[in-house]
Amino acid sequence: MPDLGFAVRALRSRNYRLYFAGQGISVIGTWMTRVATSWLVYRLTGSAAALGVISFAGQAPAFFLGPIAGVWIDRWDRHRALVVTQTLSMLQSLALAGLALAKIITVWEILVLALAQGMINAFDMPARQAFVVEMVERREDLGNAIALNSSMVNAARLIGPSIAGVLIAGVGEGYCFLIDGISYIAVIFSLLAMRIAATQVRKAARRVSAELNEGWRYVAESAPIRSILLNLALVSLFGVPYTVLMPIFASVVLGGGAHTLGFLMSAVGVGALLGAITLAMRKSVLGLGRRIIYTTALFGAALVGFSLSRALWLSILLLPFAGFGMMQQMASSNTILQTIVDDEKRGRVMAFYSMAFQGMAPFGSLVAGALAAKIGAPRTVMVSGICCLAGSAWFASQLPRIREIVRPIYMKLGILPQIALGVQHATTLSEPPET
Repeated sequence: MPDLGFAVRALRSRNYRLYFAGQGISVIGTWMTRVATSWLVYRLTGSAAALGVISFAGQAPAFFLGPIAGVWIDRWDRHRALVVTQTLSMLQSLALAGLALAKIITVWEILVLALAQGMINAFDMPARQAFVVEMVERREDLGNAIALNSSMVNAARLIGPSIAGVLIAGVGEGYCFLIDGISYIAVIFSLLAMRIAATQVRKAARRVSAELNEGWRYVAESAPIRSILLNLALVSLFGVPYTVLMPIFASVVLGGGAHTLGFLMSAVGVGALLGAITLAMRKSVLGLGRRIIYTTALFGAALVGFSLSRALWLSILLLPFAGFGMMQQMASSNTILQTIVDDEKRGRVMAFYSMAFQGMAPFGSLVAGALAAKIGAPRTVMVSGICCLAGSAWFASQLPRIREIVRPIYMKLGILPQIALGVQHATTLSEPPET
């Protein structure tokens, strides 16, 4: 029997427990808004290119503002920063709801509000990623907390689109936005209820440009960080944008409606949730490098299979593999980075992580939308899958060098000796660790 208590050990930390509960409610609303927005844009325009443009507007700020945001997150109180960003996100969702419920919303207003949310997320995402280590009382629970975060997000991905599909078909997209706006109250309350020790906020001793350059050199000169971020950026650029084309698959390729879109998105969520639970059961960061290779390849293969499917039942069977591969690749990358990065540069590194994971996706969305208008959504997704397979092969070629550099870091943190002595068939100290 698996030890369920071990699988949720990060919840022993009171602050993380509060965050997990509040964020768990809020992200259900977030997924409802994602589905409702894509359906609303496609209903208003009937254009694959418009879907790509809106997605670009919502995610591009993470790319352009991410590095600067990382510098400020390393300077600011991360807890206060999150209260501000979550409050602004709530106001954005309520504005979207008001326009949609009044039936005066246009694609241009969606574009502006998506851009506003993207600017908020450029600061919110690195702040959340960097704040995790402050919420978890035991450093050894950090990997579990990251896996539980992914479980929470992907459980919401399972629930949110299903609810959105019913609401869109019954009463329209506006109520999805309204529920999302209200759901932010939960996470804001959880943040305010935390007991946060007074932290020494780092003063701006140097110019932003100098600290930005320092963060860039730190990332560029570290083979493990550089390789992980490049692989993540490739998957985000070519693979993740398949979700932007989901309304086309639901309505045109599979001949369905809003309910079909909800089923497809929920199928992705099932696989992602299973992937997150599997990671939560892991006892160590060791082996995650090899897992990145396998799961990137699995994601690419699932996309190729999905692109060839013309039956709803087959698509629903294939998409969980895509969700599983994408989530495990992303969370494994996050866990390794959070483990090896220097604390004083954590905000900047996680900003580059946000650039790779979230910031590259909008460029892929633009390309996917334009390409789908030329060659069709199925062929576009097939190309995406092939690119992910190529990324998996490239990362495999980098893994030996990554292991060589990460090994002394794991030994310094006590990770490698503990595993080497505690598991009979684990990697010995004379062998390179399974990064």
